[in-house]
Amino acid sequence: MSEPRSVRCAIIGSGPAGYTAAVYAARALLEPVLIAGLEPGGQLTITTDVENYPGFAEVIQGPWLMEQMKAQAEHVGAEIMNDIVIEADLSSRPFRLTCDSGAVLLAETLVISTGAQAKWLGIESEKTFQGFGVSACATCDGFFYRGKEVIVVGGGNTAVEEALFLTSFASKVTVVHRRDEFRAERILQNRLFANPKIEVIWNTAIEAVLGTDNPRGVTGVALRNLKTDRLTEVSCDGVFIAIGHAPSSQLFKDQLEMNAGGYLKVKPGTVSTAIPGVFAAGDVTDDVYRQAVTAAGMGCMAALEAVRFLAEEDHKKAHHPITHTEAKKIGVW
Repeated sequence: MSEPRSVRCAIIGSGPAGYTAAVYAARALLEPVLIAGLEPGGQLTITTDVENYPGFAEVIQGPWLMEQMKAQAEHVGAEIMNDIVIEADLSSRPFRLTCDSGAVLLAETLVISTGAQAKWLGIESEKTFQGFGVSACATCDGFFYRGKEVIVVGGGNTAVEEALFLTSFASKVTVVHRRDEFRAERILQNRLFANPKIEVIWNTAIEAVLGTDNPRGVTGVALRNLKTDRLTEVSCDGVFIAIGHAPSSQLFKDQLEMNAGGYLKVKPGTVSTAIPGVFAAGDVTDDVYRQAVTAAGMGCMAALEAVRFLAEEDHKKAHHPITHTEAKKIGVW
């Protein structure tokens, strides 16, 4: 293990929140170090067409957008470490981060932007068509299905909300659910049942996503009735998996407060956690919007809060010289 390295601001995670935090922290001369993590670029690296990120008149590619964010962060002075944080000790400042490579960072401030991952069905054909007709974000991709037929998989609030949202674009929305009733809130269910564009198929699971290779695209799904075991095929142009998201917050278990879904809690209207100097931004704390642009905004907030926090700490040190006892402890007296 290498000698610990002190940094003013460490950022864990390299999605829109992390890179934006890096840009703002670097411009404030904090010399931030961003640890990219297991999936550099986050969820946008598996998103093909992006049409709702501000500033682009034409459709752009998710991986390209993340490359541009990374390049911008490096251009203004952020350091990107292609490493993974395997242990984080937030019990005292500076916060100790141990990486898979053996590198150890001692961070005066910490921005957590580790994101969240959509939960998938786990079938091979689903993976084949991810980004080519299979999506986990209706608000991201619904626009591409104007006048088309789509399938939504799931039975909770997310699935019902996505189905309702998609009716603004699709000609027909079919909800496929493993059980014979939804878990979603009753008011959402009432809206869904009242919508003439929506059909529900109960007690059914997707056996396979069907489609073409050249060009790659979805043409339908194979469904299995879980009571009769009967297989049927339903034509569609897109499949939206809406069985929830899993925030990447395990590293901070028993150190930071989380809600029932594992999302990091922050003080309302801020990105501040219960630990001074530790901030959370993006999908690791946001279980409502989950958009690249909102994640970027939170990354900006986190960096500005880190700047403010460090300025206050520096002011305290400047106006409260250390005592003889403190000096002896650190070996300068």
